[in-house]
Amino acid sequence: MSDMRVLATGLRFPEGPVAMDDGSVVVVEIETGHIARVSTDGTVTRVADTGGGPNGAAIGPEGKLYVCNNGGFEWSVVDGMTAPGPQPENYIGGRIQRVDLDTGLVEDAYTECDGHPLRGPNDIVFDELGGFYFTDLGKSRARDVDKAGVYYAMPDGSSIVNVVYGLDHANGIALSPDNKTLYVAETMTGRLWSWEIDTPGVVKPGNTPFGPGTLLYNFEGYQLLDSMAVDGDGNVCVATIFNGGITSISPDGATVEHHATGDLVTTNICFGGDDLRTAFITLSSTGRLVSTTWPRPGLRLAHT
Repeated sequence: MSDMRVLATGLRFPEGPVAMDDGSVVVVEIETGHIARVSTDGTVTRVADTGGGPNGAAIGPEGKLYVCNNGGFEWSVVDGMTAPGPQPENYIGGRIQRVDLDTGLVEDAYTECDGHPLRGPNDIVFDELGGFYFTDLGKSRARDVDKAGVYYAMPDGSSIVNVVYGLDHANGIALSPDNKTLYVAETMTGRLWSWEIDTPGVVKPGNTPFGPGTLLYNFEGYQLLDSMAVDGDGNVCVATIFNGGITSISPDGATVEHHATGDLVTTNICFGGDDLRTAFITLSSTGRLVSTTWPRPGLRLAHT
């Protein structure tokens, strides 16, 4: 990306970028359990303390920030890069949190579904009907790993349902521009899945034999998938780890573009600016937030 500009450094494993109307960008800092706002001049202000491991984030009703909290990680430094690991001793459990960016107040919206505790919520997207979908990647321990799932919930805490279960490290999640297709990226398999939405929180069976949905794209080689966003043309823009950058996949899975960032652990993207042509990208292991001009306008999200 020839015009990539570093907006902030020193962030503690940033993810979940949210472009705000005033030009600032809100990010989570997973390692320290903070929500930070990066102003247009690069100033970083910590605006809330969620504890645990805040992960994906999205603006919801009344301007509140809804945060997927994965409960925390063990951390290590590998070749100078910060890396998350297994479930820590101080794990607080998975939860969806509601954050007031003005006051810093943090509230738990959900900690379970049908009596099953949330394990490691990861990424979130609001639909046009008032609810939101989120992934629960799960947690890993010395000898076992949780299965992952997708959930649909209402922001007022009144309803949560399991949409899909049994995925492998479900991470990024997004909706098509018409809100009729749900996309989910599996980190470890490098697979991008899609489902046709029947009604809110209910998806139709996919067409991939023995698969959880419809396989939109299977990434070659060893590429770990992270979070994603959809642009205005419906292309699914997925952050790829090791093949560091953002890979854009067309809605039919036929057209693929890779936009390298030069950072192995590229984790998330969102779109902002007056024309939604500015992509804000988190380079997590090196603690940076960068921006670049995207080839196409992004998709304007609900509540923004």
